[in-house]
Amino acid sequence: MNTIKFVFSNIFRSKGRFIFTFLGIAIGMASFVALLSMGGSMRGEVTRQAEALGSDIMIMPENICVFNQISIVTGDTISELMQYEIFDDMSAIEGLTVIPHLMQKTGVEGMSSVIGGVLPAETKDFRDWEIEKGEYFSSNEQNAIVLGSDFAITRGLTIGDTIPLGRDREELTVIGILKPTSSNDDAAMFMPLATTQRVFEKEGYISYMSARVDDITKMDYFIATIEATANVQASTDKQLLGNALTILGSVNMTLQLIAIVALIAAAFGIINTMMTAVYERRREIGILQAIGAKRSAIFKIFILESGLYGLFGGIAGVAIGLATSVFAGEYISKIGANELLKGVRPEASFDLWLILSAVAFSLVISIAAGLYPAWKASKMTPMEAINNG
Repeated sequence: MNTIKFVFSNIFRSKGRFIFTFLGIAIGMASFVALLSMGGSMRGEVTRQAEALGSDIMIMPENICVFNQISIVTGDTISELMQYEIFDDMSAIEGLTVIPHLMQKTGVEGMSSVIGGVLPAETKDFRDWEIEKGEYFSSNEQNAIVLGSDFAITRGLTIGDTIPLGRDREELTVIGILKPTSSNDDAAMFMPLATTQRVFEKEGYISYMSARVDDITKMDYFIATIEATANVQASTDKQLLGNALTILGSVNMTLQLIAIVALIAAAFGIINTMMTAVYERRREIGILQAIGAKRSAIFKIFILESGLYGLFGGIAGVAIGLATSVFAGEYISKIGANELLKGVRPEASFDLWLILSAVAFSLVISIAAGLYPAWKASKMTPMEAINNG
């Protein structure tokens, strides 16, 4: 008996049953893979952005929650603000170089957009910005905008275009576009701090500050001095990244648990399909045993059938999941729903290890689901199977 040919003929015997069981495992695996793919890319994105901040210490409002610290890593906005005078206090600390940021959000060309209010000269030196097109700010009072490279491309903007901002929809002109920085600066636009404060009615306020120290061996001293000078939180870039990854990991774990529930439901679908197959094929099982088929052979037949559901469903689920992660990431970014993710841009991560692991996981679940039906089939006696057939 050609076991493989026999198994294939059996699973396709009832095409409707095969399709619904196959779709159950494929959809469950697709949701699992999509979430893992986007989750992995978001962790990588947060890590990359944290490394690109170029600061040793981030100085934040005292009442900022850990969840909102992700926004600082990704260059997004936060609801908490601090007095500008605190920047003057921090600047007076010897051995500390500080720049302020005022982050605001608005719509530009139908897309949710982040605006960074900066001290032009100080921020340019701190971030090592270079101009690719146009020119840079000439003063802190200039009513002009400089765009990140990705921002200009995605919004279709260039030098000389105007953007209405603020409650009064004041028209500000694009004067420059930055060279790519491989940081979140590429996805933002910038204005002089004083202009940003005026346009968005935030006079006297900033969002947070970036700082560098002259001696990194004295990091604890600088953090203690900063927090003793004003009512603020101070964290190293590594602490900030750790907090962001912890929160992101918790969100990913919750979503993955939801996806696992879908896989468990699919596994029960396989159990139901295989139990039905055992019931319908009792006579066939009896005949196989009567002509000399061992119980182990009967067990293997049903395990192979169950495994094929997992293999086919896993491969299809991986393909659907990766495709979903591509389109879902683009859709989330376009509609601005990534505010829920604190500015992290979800993208597909085509990881070979993820693909192979997902297919193997689907196979294991399906085989586990087929153990009981296969055991039930192998325990039948020839007479019992034929008489009840």
